[in-house]
Amino acid sequence: MKNTVLTFQEAKVKGEKLSMLTAYDYSTAKLMDETGVNSILVGDSLGNVMLGYEDTISVTMEDMIHHGAAVARGAKNALVIIDMPFMSYQTSVYDAVVNAGRLMKEGRANAVKLEGGREVCDKIEAIVAAGIPVCAHLGLTPQSINAFGGFKVQGKSEAAAKKLIEDAKLVEKAGAFAVVLECVPAKLAELVTKSIGIPTIGIGAGNGCDGQVLVYADALAMFSDFRPKFVKSFANVGDIMREAFKAYDAEVKAGTFPAEEHTYKIADDVLEKLY
Repeated sequence: MKNTVLTFQEAKVKGEKLSMLTAYDYSTAKLMDETGVNSILVGDSLGNVMLGYEDTISVTMEDMIHHGAAVARGAKNALVIIDMPFMSYQTSVYDAVVNAGRLMKEGRANAVKLEGGREVCDKIEAIVAAGIPVCAHLGLTPQSINAFGGFKVQGKSEAAAKKLIEDAKLVEKAGAFAVVLECVPAKLAELVTKSIGIPTIGIGAGNGCDGQVLVYADALAMFSDFRPKFVKSFANVGDIMREAFKAYDAEVKAGTFPAEEHTYKIADDVLEKLY
């Protein structure tokens, strides 16, 4: 059954946990979709994982559309959410609606995600008014990494914690159907979850959220540039890939691949006429 914003809300009411993973290509999305994962996020984390950037700042609308459309073609049941990249919505309400529309039309998204609280509520309201579902993102918002001074846990002081709760309520009021909480103390994230009526999706925010999201390359131990504390690897696919690539390289250089079973034949009488 296709996951929708309504099934997300129903899960919140029933107390059922929601699963979300990132994906950036058709083949990965198709495999993921077959497992029953509720949502696939085409995150601007593709800047790190797929494009080799040090942060998400350089990711463009064209990047998100390109990867988003590929994922959408592979995902039939999961709710596909595409990140709005840096400066695609901060500049104006008009830009926010136009770019969200592009992600829906060209990227084939089911919903979009943007970062921020009070300061982006006018954008959330306008995008939702245009008929586009919005997932909010609070806590550590990677597009603001320069303002934060690095990847740091958010909401640890009384003022910061109060602001996080207030922002969660504001994005809900603005029309967001869910909110990602990143790098937030577990007890604070649980308090936020109980304070709002929309699902919270945690990443480094403890088990008290309504759901969880991980970057799939982290979950499969494929990305080694850095490893946040909140990451759990569910399989060492990186090691398996590395060994497979080494075996391929060795067989090619030894002349044992391709073997006879990997080749096509031609009749001898045809071959003789070529000389």
